[in-house]
Amino acid sequence: MLQQYGFTQRVSAHFTNHFPGTDLIPARVIRVDRGRIRLAAEHGILIVAAHRGATTGDWVAVDLSEPEHPVVVGVMPRLTVVQRRKAYDPIAEPQVLAANVDIVGIVVPIDRPISANRLDRTLVAARDSGATPLVILTKADLSNRFDSVVAETVERAGSVAVVTTSAETGDGLDELLTRAKPGQTMVLLGPSGAGKSSLANALVGRAVQNIGAVRAVDGRGKHTTTARELIPLPGGVVLMDTPGLRGFALWEAEDGLDASFEDVENLFVGCRFADCQHGPEPGCAVQEALAGGTLDQRRWLSYQKMERELASLRRRQTPTRNRARGLNSHQRAREEVQSKDYRNRFRQP
Repeated sequence: MLQQYGFTQRVSAHFTNHFPGTDLIPARVIRVDRGRIRLAAEHGILIVAAHRGATTGDWVAVDLSEPEHPVVVGVMPRLTVVQRRKAYDPIAEPQVLAANVDIVGIVVPIDRPISANRLDRTLVAARDSGATPLVILTKADLSNRFDSVVAETVERAGSVAVVTTSAETGDGLDELLTRAKPGQTMVLLGPSGAGKSSLANALVGRAVQNIGAVRAVDGRGKHTTTARELIPLPGGVVLMDTPGLRGFALWEAEDGLDASFEDVENLFVGCRFADCQHGPEPGCAVQEALAGGTLDQRRWLSYQKMERELASLRRRQTPTRNRARGLNSHQRAREEVQSKDYRNRFRQP
């Protein structure tokens, strides 16, 4: 049972290192509902009381000293984590969307206009997670804009692989499955109505997730998936279906931003001045790239917007974190000098 949900030698060693010399058993969180969580353990499915901080995909330690009342006593450190900032709460703890996944499948439906901003943001978060990002185009059988949508998506994805699929006809499913190895977990992230649940059903080969209609007027769908859930696939791959995402506010994703926009950041070293603000200064490599057409204006604006968002988040978090860490004014000043000054790099003229 546990192997069906991604239990590998790597996970086994990770568990042993974190919980050495105990009678605790490993289990994986399949689904989290209000007040309880569903676990996959060696001998079957367990339903236990919710454990603070445990989310779908987590590996946990379970105490079975009372077999009729299993208890989660600890959560293993996550190998990867996909997260975003909670809506309307910019300095709270992040919302974890998926834990211990190997591939982040960013689902983009072809039957509606592409949200370039959403794609860019999800790519940044996926790269920052430690997992491998993969763009999955869905509903290829419903679109008459196939070539243009694929071309635009490939351009925005950069070095990230893009797979085109149709749950209705089965096109692209075999290629998608080759992207993951037995024991790996792939999470599907995308807006409501993007076809995540239909794709999950097609990959499993039977209806395991409910699907709903999509409104023709705006291409939006209902939240037919209400909770994140792990689904074993034939061949040993584990799929995580998720509810639709209305937005994607970034959370501490500087590394992901750097990786997603490496081409942009490489331009900075070509600027004449080290403190170039990439505006009207002479010798600005960014402005030269924009004028020469080697850097797309939309891509540059997207990068600036996300960088400012992350810088603003850092500024709002700093006072709270300093108080929590007990730093005095001299210690705070020293850290500010040692840290990278993002505000000066991207201040608008």
